[in-house]
Amino acid sequence: MLQRTTVVLTLCFAMPVMAKDLSIAVASAVTAIDPHYHNLSSNFSVAMNVFDRLIDQDAQQRLVPGLAVSWAAVDETTWEFHLRPGVTFHDGSAFEAEDVAASLRRVPWVPNSPGSYEVYTRAITEIVVVDPLTLRLKTAAPAPLLPVDLSSIDIISRRFEKASTADFNNGTATIGTGPFRFVSYASGDRVQLRRNEAYWGPAPAWDNATIRMIPASGVRIAALLSGDVQVIDNVPPGDAKHLAANGTMRVVSTRSNSVLFLHMDSFRDQTPMVTDRAGQPLPANPFKDVRVRRALSLAIDRQTLTERLMEGAAAPASQLLADGFFGVSPRLRPDRYDPEAARKLLAEAGYPDGFSLTIAGPNNRYLNDAKVVQAIAPMLIRVGIEAKVATFPWSVFITQAGPPHYAYSVFLAGNSSTTGEASFPLRAQFATVNRETGMGSSNRARYSNPEVDRVLTEAMRTVDDGKREALLQRVAEIAMADQAVVPLFYQDNVFASRIGYRYTPRSDGFVSAAMVSPE
Repeated sequence: MLQRTTVVLTLCFAMPVMAKDLSIAVASAVTAIDPHYHNLSSNFSVAMNVFDRLIDQDAQQRLVPGLAVSWAAVDETTWEFHLRPGVTFHDGSAFEAEDVAASLRRVPWVPNSPGSYEVYTRAITEIVVVDPLTLRLKTAAPAPLLPVDLSSIDIISRRFEKASTADFNNGTATIGTGPFRFVSYASGDRVQLRRNEAYWGPAPAWDNATIRMIPASGVRIAALLSGDVQVIDNVPPGDAKHLAANGTMRVVSTRSNSVLFLHMDSFRDQTPMVTDRAGQPLPANPFKDVRVRRALSLAIDRQTLTERLMEGAAAPASQLLADGFFGVSPRLRPDRYDPEAARKLLAEAGYPDGFSLTIAGPNNRYLNDAKVVQAIAPMLIRVGIEAKVATFPWSVFITQAGPPHYAYSVFLAGNSSTTGEASFPLRAQFATVNRETGMGSSNRARYSNPEVDRVLTEAMRTVDDGKREALLQRVAEIAMADQAVVPLFYQDNVFASRIGYRYTPRSDGFVSAAMVSPE
C-alpha cells in the first residue's frame, strides 16, 4: 500500500513535465516573421524556432555546427562549407547548397528593411555551388569573421528567394528546416508553432509552442505565476528575488553580451547642453580634453550602480564586452571610484569650479535606464559638475542622438555583441564613422582616433585567430586609455520558469521553445 501511494505522488509531481504544450512570454515585440527583414533580436529569437543557420552559436555564443557540419578558409579570400546531409524543409524538400545561395542573395534584396542583415553578407563577392552539399564563398579581401557573420543568417528554401515579407508573415513562405513549423502570427500578440517531427537535430519536447509578446514586466510575471505561461525573459532584479523565493518557480541568469556606457561628445569644438556654472556657454568643448573624460569615469561609483540599482544583476565594466568573450582585453579593469582624483583632473584641465551639463538618456530602452541616469547625476555633482537629467522615450531619443542632430553632449547608450566577440562593438562604437564601410555605425559621439582605426582594420584582415584576438585587445586598450566612452556595467540576462521546465540562459538573451526542456 505504501509503494502504491509513492507511485501516485511521483506521477502527480511529473505532471508539468508531461505537458505537451509550452507558452513563453517575451518582453520585446516581433516586427516580422520574415527572417531577413529586420535585424532585431526579438525577430531573430522567434526565427530560431522555424529556421536554421549554416553555423550556430551555443549559449555562450561560441560557434557550433548547424546546417554546415564543417567550414574552413581554403585561401585568404575563399571559405568552403560542407553541408549536413539528409536535412529536409518542412514541406519535405531536400536542403541543399542552392538554398544557402538563395538565402544569401535574398538578404540585400529584401525591400523596405528598417534594419538590414546585409551587414553580415556585405563581404561576399561570389557564391559558388560546388555540389549539393558543398558551397564556397569568395570575398574581395580576407574576411576572418565570415563564419561569425553567417551565424546570424537564417536559411530559407530557394523557392522563396523572391517572396515578400507579407508571404512570410502569413505563413506562405515560412518553410524552414528548424525544430518547429510555423502555424500563425498575430502582430503584437503571439506566434504559434507546431513540432517538426522530421527535425534533423534533437527532437523538441513540445507538440505545440506559443510565444506571447508581453512588454509590461508586471503582466509577464503575473502570467507566469498564474500558469498562463511557463517561461519568461527580462525579469527585473527585484522581481527575480521574489520569484526565486517562490517554491514553484526557478530563476536562472548569465552574464550578457550587453554593456551600458556614457557617450561623450569629443568631436565638436562647441557642444550643446554644457555651460559654465552661471549658465553661459563655455569657450571650448570640455570633452575634447581626455582629463575631463577621465574625471567623469572616476566620479562614477559602479559598485553602487550594480549592487543597489541593479540589485546584483550586473557587474562593473572596463570595456565594451565582459571577460570571457573573444577579443576582450584581460589587462583592462573597471575604473575605481575616486572623486578626489576626479576633482584634481578637472582642475588640471582648467575647470577648478567645474561646469554644468545635462545627461540625456532613454527611459524605455534598457533595464532601469532612466534610473541609471538619475543615479549618475549626484555622483557628478559631488566632484563639482552640476548635472541635470533629461530622459526621453527611445523613439525620440535615438532620432536626436545621432545624425543629423547630434543633440546631446553626454548620454547613456548600450551595445550588444550579436557576434559574441569584441570586433562587433569595437567597430560600431570606436571606429571613425564611415558610412561606406559601415564602420562606426553606432558611434553617435563621433569619437575618432587614427590609431584605433589602423589596428582595427588590421584585425579585420587577420585570419589567424590568436593574432586577431591580440589586435582586438589592443584596440580596446587604446580606446579606453583615450576614455572613448565611460563603461558603466555589464548586464545579466535573467529568466524565470515554473518548476518542471528547464531553460539554459544565453548571453545573447535569446529564448526559443526548443531551448526549453522538461525536468
